[in-house]
Amino acid sequence: MHRIAIVGSAGAGKSRLARRLGDMLGRPVIHADKVFWRPGWTDPDTDQYRRDIRDLTAAPAWIFDGNLGRTADIVLPRTDLIVWIEQPVWLCALRAYGRMLRYFGRTRPDMGEGCPERPSLELWRYAADFDTVTRPRLDAALAEHAPHTPVMRLAGDRAVARFLAGAR
Repeated sequence: MHRIAIVGSAGAGKSRLARRLGDMLGRPVIHADKVFWRPGWTDPDTDQYRRDIRDLTAAPAWIFDGNLGRTADIVLPRTDLIVWIEQPVWLCALRAYGRMLRYFGRTRPDMGEGCPERPSLELWRYAADFDTVTRPRLDAALAEHAPHTPVMRLAGDRAVARFLAGAR
């Protein structure tokens, strides 16, 4: 497995797993949020964002961290393994809130430059609506763009820890 995509709700632990796996396997990590967000939390030009993701995923090996919104057709056909972190909504919301407090006023390492953490109703909605809005979109994207790619669903932190132990 040379190209791994990690998906899941905000606060599920995607970025943390991507960093740890990238370090363990010696692979570059592509944080979709870091590529997507422009200073001041502005959306990028979609064509430019897609070109950036296309260029980054042209490499022979990588770990992709993100939910593929505008790039499923680019990332998924190049992916060898999809890791889906499944956490309870309440835990994702709690972790996203804790992350916001930890980095308040500063830009996280896995976020685009000039995007300091701040309270965001959109983030809360995204986490709260993940199972009803984003999960069906991801399932449809997997079925369309990666029907034969293995999907490893990790239900909870223990499953993530077992996965990492096995990756060593």
